[in-house]
Amino acid sequence: MKVLVINAGSSSLKYQLIDMDGEVLLAKGLCERIGIDGHLKHTPLVGGKPVFNEDVPMPTHSEAIAAVIDKLTSEEYGVVSSMKEIDAVGHRVVHGGEKFASSVLITDDVMEAIHECIPFAPLHNPANITGINACKAVMGNDVPMVAVFDTAFHQTMPPKAYMYAVPYNYYKKDGVRRYGFHGTSHRYVSSRCAELMGKPIEELKIISCHMGNGSSICAVDGGKSVDTSMGFTPLVGLPMGTRAGDLDAGVIQYLMHKDGIGVDEMLNILNKKSGVLGVSGVSSDFRDLDMAAADGNDRAQLALDMFAYWVAKVAGSYVAAMNGVDAIVFTAGVGENSKSMRSAISEYFKYLGVEIDEEANSKRGEDICISTPDSKVKVFVIPTNEELVIARDTKAIAG
Repeated sequence: MKVLVINAGSSSLKYQLIDMDGEVLLAKGLCERIGIDGHLKHTPLVGGKPVFNEDVPMPTHSEAIAAVIDKLTSEEYGVVSSMKEIDAVGHRVVHGGEKFASSVLITDDVMEAIHECIPFAPLHNPANITGINACKAVMGNDVPMVAVFDTAFHQTMPPKAYMYAVPYNYYKKDGVRRYGFHGTSHRYVSSRCAELMGKPIEELKIISCHMGNGSSICAVDGGKSVDTSMGFTPLVGLPMGTRAGDLDAGVIQYLMHKDGIGVDEMLNILNKKSGVLGVSGVSSDFRDLDMAAADGNDRAQLALDMFAYWVAKVAGSYVAAMNGVDAIVFTAGVGENSKSMRSAISEYFKYLGVEIDEEANSKRGEDICISTPDSKVKVFVIPTNEELVIARDTKAIAG
């Protein structure tokens, strides 16, 4: 069974084609500048075919999907002979609200429910819907399509974890609660961690640290999410690349009144001009911060220190929430690639008996235990693979 995985953004579309017999990645690619002019980078990974990396007109997502199908099936760049070889499509959908605790076959009712969640994710769900509709327009209704939700994994959180201490009617009437994000990533790395430990995930308490431009921590107890650092939106929790993270709401009111800032401008500041970028004044890229700090930039070092502190503080609170921890996992761009950040965070866990093997911590691009054999809590680096989770769910539901 061959599954096409689609992750549609407002002006971009990432994809992978995976042969689920052996879980072999056949091709991957990225459509960019959709609605502007259009560019496609298509990379075949079997058959020795060349990479296609050129401008392609893409007025809408439909043209982008058509370009993807054309390259996947072409004689020069293709990895399948025709569209008939693509058995199903798995779509990443950011927000499923309380309606979806698992992945589902996409029907008219499901599409309506995804539409209803647009107010919770106004930048993401419309793009996801566009990607689904574009696939239907190009591939027809005979190819089954599955929605895999970022929020679904966190639907196992108990009310004491997901509720806000605001008037209860805001939850009942307006759905105001913590939903969490990066669920597909947390689900994958926690499951893979259990495999590496050779233990049933039902017996493990795992803290998953998804650290990238967007970052979140998740407490996984017995394979279920019981708490996570993001909330109603992805804005809260850790300080991120450009997002502020947790912030006293009184600060927002103070700045808006003092500087005459409107709601939209304030949210733009908190989402796009804050985080480690706002603190450092240098960059949202942690590699740039490392270089600037090494050159003596105190604000860059402060931004790095704040991030490490917050990861450790939130993760530490999850040790209490789960009454223990067996393993800590680092994943995503920063988690997978920054050995200095992993070391800085792990220093806070010495009280748990964590000891890091710096030689193992220097490796990249592989699943690896970076703690010493006598470390009381195991620490892993596991490259995330959200696309594989989406493909597995699609196979299970549509196969």
